[in-house]
Amino acid sequence: MLDVKKIRLILELRESGIADSNILSAIEKIPRDKFIPYNFRNQAYDNIALPIGDNQTISQPFVVAKMTQLLEVQPKHKILEIGTGSGYQSAVLSKLVRRVYTIERIKNLLVKAEKVFKELKISNIVTKYADGNHGWKEQIPFDRIIITAATPLISKEIESQIVEGGIIVAPMVEKNKQIIVKYKKIENKLESETFDDVLFVPNLSGIE
Repeated sequence: MLDVKKIRLILELRESGIADSNILSAIEKIPRDKFIPYNFRNQAYDNIALPIGDNQTISQPFVVAKMTQLLEVQPKHKILEIGTGSGYQSAVLSKLVRRVYTIERIKNLLVKAEKVFKELKISNIVTKYADGNHGWKEQIPFDRIIITAATPLISKEIESQIVEGGIIVAPMVEKNKQIIVKYKKIENKLESETFDDVLFVPNLSGIE
């Protein structure tokens, strides 16, 4: 039986412009409460970001859905996610694509996310503890790349890891604000489109 709060969230996402029924179905199937600390679980299906420890947050469901929709994923796709965080975005993507490769720089967060993936029996997510800014060279190329921390620029290193025609979606820092940007690789150049204002934790280098 679907939770009333979850039904309300799905309706809210649909009204906010999330038209892809596969994405709404994935959000319906993934229990967001499992990715949130116990003391915030009563707010799991509110359309808000929530703290997950280590000065990090789980993104607002609308932002997860919007960024997923902008990726234009196909079932055969291989995705790179830079910034596992709670693991919620990876889990939603896991319902839509062949395989998700996700990198997290904070060990404590990665261990928690891996535990939830195991509990939910999600077998098509591959994790790595590293600085995601270098991508995942052993697994290139990727069909899609999603970055889940506010980033000042897309490096040539990351750009080189995506296929021709591939899409990168990231919250970009522009003039003291953050916006979702969708990049498409056309003839080896990134063409960009900008979307909603957002608020993400900053993309840092190194590991913790």
